Amino acid sequence: MKTLMRSLGLCAAVMTMCAGSAPAVAETMLRIGTVLAPMDPMGQGLEKFKAEVEAATKGEVRIEVFHNSQLGDTTEMIDQARAGANVGTVTDVARLSSFVPSLAIMSAPFLFDTYEQADTFALSADYLAWGDALKEKSGLMMLASNWYQGPRHLLTQKPVSTPADLAGVRMRTIGAPVWIETIRAMGAEPTPMAWGEVYSALQLGALDAAEAQPTAITGAKLYEVVKNVTKTGHIQLVTALVVSAEAWDQISPENQAIVRDLAVESGRYASRLTIELGEKSLADVAASGVSVSDVDLAPFKSAVAGVYDMLNLNAEVASVNKVLGR
Repeated sequence: MKTLMRSLGLCAAVMTMCAGSAPAVAETMLRIGTVLAPMDPMGQGLEKFKAEVEAATKGEVRIEVFHNSQLGDTTEMIDQARAGANVGTVTDVARLSSFVPSLAIMSAPFLFDTYEQADTFALSADYLAWGDALKEKSGLMMLASNWYQGPRHLLTQKPVSTPADLAGVRMRTIGAPVWIETIRAMGAEPTPMAWGEVYSALQLGALDAAEAQPTAITGAKLYEVVKNVTKTGHIQLVTALVVSAEAWDQISPENQAIVRDLAVESGRYASRLTIELGEKSLADVAASGVSVSDVDLAPFKSAVAGVYDMLNLNAEVASVNKVLGR
């Protein structure tokens, strides 16, 4: 009997050791936030990304999506990711230029005429090399940089026809040098501020103006607190999906390839939605009583011409022109 019990105990121990040494499938969770509403094209793109990544990796990579600044403002989410938190976001690439200055070119004024041009450049060898450098210098992994949010237009209380009309106007913009210098060159006083605070700042008069893409104007209901939208399209807002490099490194190489490919595909999906919904958004803004007008862009283009020199981006401009064959 004792011999039998010893044998059973030995078998149990062996089974336990074998179970402990069996390879386990590691599940990785990526938590991705955005400051935009769930029905914004970026929000819809992230939900598509979530579903397709989880299906393609058989649940080994899972995605949680947080809308409406639930994880904080974009800058806060980037800081969290850099500190090692399992957080990612969709961000304008100019915010990342403090780590890799060349990345600012994606937000340079009047550089890309269409989304297709930006998408082409975002997959070029030069741009991908800057993305690789970002991981080394910032602790952020760029999954794709072709998430188009649309052309940025001016949102003001008074009509705008020329840069002179913006003199003294406190305009909310993104807190990155290329945005700040572009808005300053256009004649306004750049005022960086969290996106979630823009509505109340315009409502209370802490801001005189803002600049935003059509879908964001409707998503944040800014048409309720401004009187004019001037269609300058001064910056094509092409954004990047970034995650914590620490979280990224927990994913197998095979799944990393799947996730990056789907990030590009989902970016194109979200971008097509942006283009489709952009004109409808402007029509809705006009229907609300806000004046939506075109303007002669020549004075604005002339006003911002010095921004490239100021930020030492001439080599990057040359790279864009080479990739696009112009």
